[in-house]
Amino acid sequence: MSVLDLARPEIRALQPYSSARMEASGGQVLLNANESAWAPPGDHALACNRYPDPQPAPLIDALARLYGVRASQVLVGRGSDEAIDLLVRTFCRAGQDAIAIQPPTFGMYAVSAHIQGAGVITVPLAADFSLDVDAVLAALTPAVKLVFVCTPNNPTGQLVRLQDVTRLAQALVGRALLVVDEAYIEFSDAPSAAPLIDQFDHLAVLRTLSKAWALAGARIGTLLANEQVIALLRRVMAPYPLPRPCVALALEALTESGQDAARAHIAVVREQRARMARAVAEVPGVREVLPSQANFLAVRFDDASAVYQRLLAAGIVVRDIQRYPQLGDALRITVGLPEENDRVLDVLQNRLQDERALAAGQRP
Repeated sequence: MSVLDLARPEIRALQPYSSARMEASGGQVLLNANESAWAPPGDHALACNRYPDPQPAPLIDALARLYGVRASQVLVGRGSDEAIDLLVRTFCRAGQDAIAIQPPTFGMYAVSAHIQGAGVITVPLAADFSLDVDAVLAALTPAVKLVFVCTPNNPTGQLVRLQDVTRLAQALVGRALLVVDEAYIEFSDAPSAAPLIDQFDHLAVLRTLSKAWALAGARIGTLLANEQVIALLRRVMAPYPLPRPCVALALEALTESGQDAARAHIAVVREQRARMARAVAEVPGVREVLPSQANFLAVRFDDASAVYQRLLAAGIVVRDIQRYPQLGDALRITVGLPEENDRVLDVLQNRLQDERALAAGQRP
């Protein structure tokens, strides 16, 4: 069975849109795309009056080297969100098919499914937020075409063991596409699932330059998958998904000096993550700091809402994740610059002083 048999038949039969840039075969005078002949002010040699390459070869090649795959196994789009949307639209028929997720997890999997009219089967993570492979497999129905696994998981920060990913991939042969979201994996010591792509044609891996590579504003996300899956998704993708300035920023980040800078910043984040985890765990009113292999900490509080407002009043915005299953008392705190982390700790630790003052009948 081909992995393409899992996709929507109408997508497999689709005649994709052929853009002017895709049909261009060289030449110096470009008069086939109804573009402006003049570059905009401040263009700085980017030639933004011309449509960009839908999948720029220099960027594809750089990402393939970075992730250890072949260029034909790489699709680049507007963040991981676009890849998630493309997968759902390509593999799930409205009103018939479904995806499987393990909450609490990244919300866009379910949002994309709901927009498509696909079902969402939820298999909650275990009490320690580990993935229960047996429970996932037991919950699957023939309608499930995509199984999403997030590692390190957002918003909890825990890893899914590679052996569990492999076990899932083995069990899903001919049944569903396994999508492993590795948006935060650079902050961990865990190996990527990308090398498994050659072993399992129904395995896809999501990566991004938004986190460790400091390009959240450029929106560069990557899907790594079997060549046939990549080719199929390109039929569905918008004609020109990658703005030229964003591609230029990505290529700069992936130079040798850019990679050195990213590695240095990752090291700081990891050191600060450990420091913050130790310090926050000692703050009165903190119930638990969940172990994290990402660039954030999920923290349980006696009164998470009050802590959120206290931090906000001090000009510090964290993520309120109380709406997530099993996290009704938690906030997610991104690891920032050392001085930003100090500000967070100052606000949290001053809470004890204020409570003592209130208990003694004094004004804090």
